[in-house]
Amino acid sequence: MGFAHDLALTFFTALGVVLGGSIVGALASVAFEGSPFHTMVVLAKPIKLWAILVALGGTFPTMEAIDSGILGGEARLLVRQLAMVVCGFLGATLGYQVVVAVAGGE
Repeated sequence: MGFAHDLALTFFTALGVVLGGSIVGALASVAFEGSPFHTMVVLAKPIKLWAILVALGGTFPTMEAIDSGILGGEARLLVRQLAMVVCGFLGATLGYQVVVAVAGGE
């Protein structure tokens, strides 16, 4: 399993965290007579950051790899980690956009 597999895994993990977290969190508003669509949008925005962190497997290994890439002169490792961060961001953003579209807007 290569680098493309890791990028896809990061992207879809972030996407799944945002979608799953906002949908499951909206169940609380169903139980307490609230608007589940509004709750989904409210929850999806702060979950985006956590989705990126979850998809990367935590912050310490990623920051350590970026640090060694910058200070150690390992440009390939730095580019690889930045690509992983971008894929996590794109997955989380797509998840947020899907939730907003399903909910009918912000």
